[in-house]
Amino acid sequence: MKKMLPWLITMLLSITLIALAAFLIVKPSSSQTTTTGEAAAAKKAETETAKKLSADEIVELTSVIEGIKTNLSDPSYIVSVNFAFQLNNTKAKEAFDKIADYKVKPIIIKTLAEKKPEDLTGAKGKDQLCTELMNQIDKVLPVGTLSQIEITDFVLSAI
Repeated sequence: MKKMLPWLITMLLSITLIALAAFLIVKPSSSQTTTTGEAAAAKKAETETAKKLSADEIVELTSVIEGIKTNLSDPSYIVSVNFAFQLNNTKAKEAFDKIADYKVKPIIIKTLAEKKPEDLTGAKGKDQLCTELMNQIDKVLPVGTLSQIEITDFVLSAI
């Protein structure tokens, strides 16, 4: 029995190592299929939400806020801007229209007041502004979500 003990320990150890190696090899493959499946599901959901809307549907789901004029963080600059907000459904648009003057405009003015003139130059600066506004406004919407924000008019001027 004493002579067989080292052989038994060696066999058990080798079986354990083989099982561990098999587990490590098989696990990444299954996680890749899970990741691929998740990516496919996300892509499908994105395609469904990004479907083309007709012009009438876009008009029906879009709300406009015009005439926002405020100083930037540098008090020697003023900005005048108009926005078009596209929402995901008609109920969201109705709710947005009700709170636009009381909740949305102050958010826009506060966000612009924190910006420097160089933060708003170029397409990248305007895209960052729209993204920041979308994140903040989505939090105060009682129903639905924003799909898109577009700047329809933009004037940045030194005083």
